[in-house]
Amino acid sequence: MLKKFEVRGFKNFKENIQLDFSDVRDYKFNEQCASKGLLNKIIIYGKNSVGKSNLGLALFDITTHLADKNVTPDLYDYYLNADLDSGFAEFHYVFKLEAGEIDYLYRKNDVRELTFEKISINNEVIMTYDYTKKSGDLEGLKKLAPSLNFEFQNENISILKYVVNNTLSSTAAPLKQLMRFVNNMLWFRSLDENRYIGYKKESEDYINFIFEKDYLKTFQDLLHTAGVNEDLVAIKDPDGKQRLYFNKKIPIPFFKVASNGTKALYALYYWLTTAKDISFLFIDEFDAYYHFELSEMIVQLLEKHKEFQTILTSHNTNLLTNRIMRPDCYFILTTDKLTSLANATNRELREGHNLEKLYINGEFDE
Repeated sequence: MLKKFEVRGFKNFKENIQLDFSDVRDYKFNEQCASKGLLNKIIIYGKNSVGKSNLGLALFDITTHLADKNVTPDLYDYYLNADLDSGFAEFHYVFKLEAGEIDYLYRKNDVRELTFEKISINNEVIMTYDYTKKSGDLEGLKKLAPSLNFEFQNENISILKYVVNNTLSSTAAPLKQLMRFVNNMLWFRSLDENRYIGYKKESEDYINFIFEKDYLKTFQDLLHTAGVNEDLVAIKDPDGKQRLYFNKKIPIPFFKVASNGTKALYALYYWLTTAKDISFLFIDEFDAYYHFELSEMIVQLLEKHKEFQTILTSHNTNLLTNRIMRPDCYFILTTDKLTSLANATNRELREGHNLEKLYINGEFDE
């Protein structure tokens, strides 16, 4: 699981922004929102243009150089903060894995160009490397991968990635677990199309997966639960391809006429159905097209998935209630900090407090 994340110098985050998943309070309600001493389900609020979407991109920057996964074009344009003096963006992750705690810090001056890497396992530094000076200390890594030839290290590839991809040594287990976690991270949004970063199996077809197993029926059941009282049917068109239709006297093509909210629900169903081993999920503006009751249903659905951490961004204050989550899992992002509701007030927040009312009345304003 991800224990801590920090970023600075990236897009609108000139100064350091931190998200500490280990800042768990002793609440006795909605305990499913935390797991193994770490926050497991989070919703982030904030005014327009404070960087909620950019925070997701920052969290998933690690996939751009460690994982051979999709990165949707254009999302990482204008990479560095426009007012930056240092010339690089810095990302800092702390992972709590079965094989130990891994602290990974790196710097970049572009989405694909590393300038520095530092890795520690259980507080022991095993590697530091400056790509601009082409020098560093790799002795710890050499002990983990003694048979690997570091002389032929490609300067354009992360040393961490090079080591994990080229050694079978069991001593590198913590690093392999880290790579597995990163490979299974998923960011997506469906405001205009199914855009995603990270997790993807080439065999998965976004349009045609619905015709496999009993997916069509279970998706139809989800629509009914969400209040969309429409039935679905698979029809083979004259060109021989099977396509999804609303089941009417005159069938109507699903993707031609479905509402944005229904298509967003399809995207969510697709990922939760096909990505069986997600490690970390970030859904940007997850409820932009949802009725507030459907938004609540989706949050409660995701809370049942304790096997992966989830971050959602939203403007929907109806979700700000202890009935759904808890004060240490709701966060407010401003231009210079990310703060949980529990830390944004001197008031001792209890289960009976109306969080939405407190939020609207300015209780958590800086």
